[in-house]
Amino acid sequence: MPAKKLLLEKLKEAADSVMPITVIVAALCLFFVPMQNDLMLSFILGSVMLIIGMGMFTLGAETSMTQMGSHVGSRLTKSRNLTLILVVSFILGCAITMAEPDLQVLARNVPDINTTVLILTVSAGVGVFLLLSMVRILFAVQLRWLLLGFYALVFILALLADRGFLAVAFDSGGVTTGPMTVPFIMAMGVGVASIRSDNRAQEDSFGLVGLCSIGPVLAVLVLGFIYHGASESTASSAVASYADTVALGHSYLEAMPDSLAEVGRALLPIVAFFLIFQVVSLHLQLVALKRILIGLLLTLFGLVLFLTGVNVGFSSLGFMLGSRLAEEQWRFLLVPLAALMGWFIINAEPAVHVLNKQVEQLSSGAISARAMGLSLSIGVAAAMALSMVRAVTGISIMWFMAPGYALALLLTLIVPKTFTAIAFDSGGVASGPLTAAFMLPFAMGAVTSLGGNVMTDAFGLVAMVAMMPLITVQIMGAIYMLRSRGRIRRKAEQSYGTADIIELWEV
Repeated sequence: MPAKKLLLEKLKEAADSVMPITVIVAALCLFFVPMQNDLMLSFILGSVMLIIGMGMFTLGAETSMTQMGSHVGSRLTKSRNLTLILVVSFILGCAITMAEPDLQVLARNVPDINTTVLILTVSAGVGVFLLLSMVRILFAVQLRWLLLGFYALVFILALLADRGFLAVAFDSGGVTTGPMTVPFIMAMGVGVASIRSDNRAQEDSFGLVGLCSIGPVLAVLVLGFIYHGASESTASSAVASYADTVALGHSYLEAMPDSLAEVGRALLPIVAFFLIFQVVSLHLQLVALKRILIGLLLTLFGLVLFLTGVNVGFSSLGFMLGSRLAEEQWRFLLVPLAALMGWFIINAEPAVHVLNKQVEQLSSGAISARAMGLSLSIGVAAAMALSMVRAVTGISIMWFMAPGYALALLLTLIVPKTFTAIAFDSGGVASGPLTAAFMLPFAMGAVTSLGGNVMTDAFGLVAMVAMMPLITVQIMGAIYMLRSRGRIRRKAEQSYGTADIIELWEV
């Protein structure tokens, strides 16, 4: 497909993703909840930048990150050098996570942890667990036992951890598996699994995203025992106001250099590592290398537009809308509106489309992208509604996470292993850019207006979104398993007529 046509297709996908949220928010602000004109105009301009940025970023990630992950994974495994595989996996896991836009958005919003400290901690967590994921694929370790063991460790630490770090830790696991990391990690997993010749190789290529989302949770929980930092102001709470349209335009232009520097610093380690790997080991042809480098440029500029639109337009309006809806006359709308936005917002996550397509391809159509999308929409809508219940009531996140993960882990013992791996991957990719960029500030605004604690009552929303698909996708797997058994039974019954029955007794 020509590059221009492919870019237009990605822009259309991005528009289809962002427009439902934009329309819902615009309708609320125009007909029900009064909002400042400059804030509304900033939001609309931010929506346009999100569409362009997400379209460019998705195309760039597909042509660069996916290819890089596949080439590196395949070449590493062919080397048969376990030490090299583990070291490179750790370095790549750290580097790719630093560039993740969802993590950048979350880190800016956390008031009590330094942004750089949080990003480095989370990146190290992903690096360690990507290393463990490679070990799992190479040695064919069953995913369910790793999940049971590591989540048991997560909840033991959660019982001892500082409550202020608890929700942020679970949120960190959700935001690290977004549109930057998912294509790379999944492609790397497929590349490593392709070296194995057994029947379970393809099945074991799933589960990397699910495992890698555990690392940041553990890393931030451990950080809570040793880190005592000064409080910082949250980005979303600093709601801007503009005297006129020129001032608004200048605010976007002034924010772009900061976003460019931030994204450049995040992408530089990945680019440097890949170029060194190319010279030392890969030796890709010039055409393939040029395509990857062009993809990286698209990724860079797409991320700059995306983060600028989020920081200037989206987060501010999300915070103010949540704050206004928490007022007495609108409070009844918080839960149903959050569920409605959750239903649509899952379609705005580029990583979800990547996962759904890969699931349909690798399952040979047995698990359709439509069925995956429906189960994810149900899960995310429920997660958003429960998050608003938390915001209003101040109930601890552990009352939701403990039984939710207990049910999800119990289902791993019942449903087919492929569905378990897909479910835990789905949980990681469901919580993406718009969840961190709009819904989290929305919850923060509501909690602030209600006089609650932002760290304990608002944070945790991303974690809820990451948890619910673990349950809904595995329930879909259980239904699929029961239907498959029913079809097999009916075929067996139809294959024998009454004339074929052999009587084993005499009359």
